[in-house]
Amino acid sequence: MVGSILSVVEARYHDSVNVLQAISASAEQAPFDRAEWYALLADTGLTPLIAFASERGANDADSAAALALTDDHGRIVPLRNWYSFIWRQLAPAGPTGDRLLETIAQDLKTRGHRVTLEPVPGEDGSAERLARAFRAAGWRVTVEPCDTNHVLPVRGRSFAEYWESRPGQLRTTLKRKAKKVETQVLTRFDEGVWADYEAIYAASWKPAEDQPAMLRAFAEAEGAAGRLRLGVARADGTAVAAQCWTVENSIAYIHKLAHLESHKPLSAGTILSAALFRHVIDIDKVNLVDFGTGDQSYKADWMEDVRPRFRIDCLDPAQPQAWPPLAKRILRRLRRAPTPAALAPAAMHG
Repeated sequence: MVGSILSVVEARYHDSVNVLQAISASAEQAPFDRAEWYALLADTGLTPLIAFASERGANDADSAAALALTDDHGRIVPLRNWYSFIWRQLAPAGPTGDRLLETIAQDLKTRGHRVTLEPVPGEDGSAERLARAFRAAGWRVTVEPCDTNHVLPVRGRSFAEYWESRPGQLRTTLKRKAKKVETQVLTRFDEGVWADYEAIYAASWKPAEDQPAMLRAFAEAEGAAGRLRLGVARADGTAVAAQCWTVENSIAYIHKLAHLESHKPLSAGTILSAALFRHVIDIDKVNLVDFGTGDQSYKADWMEDVRPRFRIDCLDPAQPQAWPPLAKRILRRLRRAPTPAALAPAAMHG
């Protein structure tokens, strides 16, 4: 499936994520960049549309780039689900990667009139880079915040030093109730503990899991790789809270957490979180703890920085299907624009 060819770069499409193996193996990437992650997504029933570009005749990862996408009722969107903290390009840094991304953006016009990418991080330059590639390829692009990411930069602190800066109520809760709950942090997958997690989650206040089999498969693989941090809290032998974290490239990722409402007075979730923070800070020596997406108020008690996640919406003005949404964009922009009266000097208003 060969698309257009620009210079010595060719673009093509794949319905299998296997093509991502070579270019998603960077040691600096997150769990959500790996080919294995996209394979898990494909196993949930999503149909991959892998847009791939490479320098003709080149076989190394530094000469190839890809966007892992899918078709959602005519709109091209990322291959992702609600377990994905981020979605971004898989491309080498520098001019070669930029040129490959622009080639993909140009060729995607043959696949649809609209491409919407989210949640794209900004702190690593991904949002700016993708927007620039699509604009250079002739798309009309808007970039706007779509979600929030709470993180904790550890900055070399020990857990004790970090804990001193937490809100007083949080520290008091741990001091008063820690002895009532027993915590355990596993660095391997355990079927019994996972069964406890699933039971706790099912009985918690949280919405039903979207793809529980995918999450379990991910936890099993992360356990085999030594990256899993599976926490459980018990009271009188009963599992009352459980959490799933992973650690990779000096970053701890908080994937899932749940506790039993019936045991809420024990504050088992708080006590278990503290145990996991202690483990990843003092034992794993991470530089950053990432609490995923969502702006829930309780995250501010644990985390210190907030980063936006962006939606990059691209429309091809050469395709008539794009004209109605483009017109809506223009109308929204006009509504937001200040009126001439608002722009007039203050003296004109008496």
